[in-house]
Amino acid sequence: MNSLVGEKLSIVTFKAQTTRHRVMGILNGEDFQVVFSDTPGILKPHYKLHHSMMKQVETAFQDADILLYLHETNDRQLPQELIDRMKSTGIPIIVILNKIDLSSQEVLEERVAAWQEALPGSDIIPVSALLHVNVPMVLKRILEKLPENPAFYDKDALTDKNMRFFVAEIIREKILIQYDKEIPYSVEVAVDQFKEEENIIRISAMIYTARETQKAILLGHKGTAIKKVGVRARQDLEDWLGKKIFLELTIKVSKDWRDDDRQLQRFGYEV
Repeated sequence: MNSLVGEKLSIVTFKAQTTRHRVMGILNGEDFQVVFSDTPGILKPHYKLHHSMMKQVETAFQDADILLYLHETNDRQLPQELIDRMKSTGIPIIVILNKIDLSSQEVLEERVAAWQEALPGSDIIPVSALLHVNVPMVLKRILEKLPENPAFYDKDALTDKNMRFFVAEIIREKILIQYDKEIPYSVEVAVDQFKEEENIIRISAMIYTARETQKAILLGHKGTAIKKVGVRARQDLEDWLGKKIFLELTIKVSKDWRDDDRQLQRFGYEV
């Protein structure tokens, strides 16, 4: 979606379950508007948070005109349950085999054939989102398959999320990249202050974690670990917003927030 829209709207890491919220990206052309909906990946729920994430996936199944399924080219596993679910919708499907820059031609041909057999009649398009290879082809097929409707959003609209959401997501992205194991998945980020002045933007954000032991790991020795997160997030924010950023990060324990309806609602999840 980032590659198609031309803006970084969804955070990207090498770890599973990076996306938690359904994020819309709106692409406007002279005679079209495409509304992309980037959903969390399919997973087996272990917390109420996961159930909320899967609700967003289900909603996307119900209101989509086209399903784009993104799959890494070198991943030889076919998600049969999901394939059956996609088939049952009757919605046109485009399978995007990503990261072809990391795959051999032999493997690519094998994977294309496997997907053609699994989803006969669907489009199978190999791409490299990173290098923008074949991304225009994906857009071309989308425009050919989309039904004609009035535009849902203004022509200058880019997304349905506000600035605070993206600031929180950029901070969470740095946490996902820096920490291992359970830590990134036990964390939620909320922006308490976003104050724009003439030459600087002052941002205060709270990082919530589920247990005291996780807070200690997040901080690191004498706070060095969380300082790295702050530096990397601030650099990204300055590049994105084009202004000097003052970023203050605080860590707070919010016990078992992933299974707490009230806290999940406060973080913007549907329960």
